[in-house]
Amino acid sequence: MKISKRGLDLIKTFEGLRLQAYMPTPNDVPTIGYGHTKTAKLGMVITKAGAGALLVHDLAWVEKAVNKEVKVALTQPQYDALCSFVYNLGATNFRSSTLLKRINAGRYSDAANELLRWDKQGKKVLKGLTRRREAERELFISEPSVTTLTGPQGPTGGLLAALMALLAALFKNRS
Repeated sequence: MKISKRGLDLIKTFEGLRLQAYMPTPNDVPTIGYGHTKTAKLGMVITKAGAGALLVHDLAWVEKAVNKEVKVALTQPQYDALCSFVYNLGATNFRSSTLLKRINAGRYSDAANELLRWDKQGKKVLKGLTRRREAERELFISEPSVTTLTGPQGPTGGLLAALMALLAALFKNRS
């Protein structure tokens, strides 16, 4: 899967656009553009086009992580919410999270609620993270999950769920 414009807009909204590198919070790392950290250094300045290019580059590793780690079918909103989550918290946190375990067990409602637990830096709750996790959760639950549409997963449930997601995407692209 690939992130949609809706998912991209969610990331841009919460990351904000900063053309000069800064420290988002005192215990953070230098950040520039739409939340880019890998090559950011304090004092660095970029253009809006440069920020967009960094975001596209960063989304490649985000999509790779989500596509690799999630073993069940997702709706586009679920995928977009997870991309926002991984972009913000990193692939390592996602890989070891209860959130991912719940998703891969087909427990989509429980997974949606797991998003809300990731609103802290250290032990301190950050209002911006709380708002972001709430928005990701709302996006995640905005369409019925594939298992809701196909019923409990039996021996062929995973295949059926994947087929239903593919058909839904094909028909959505035709309109």
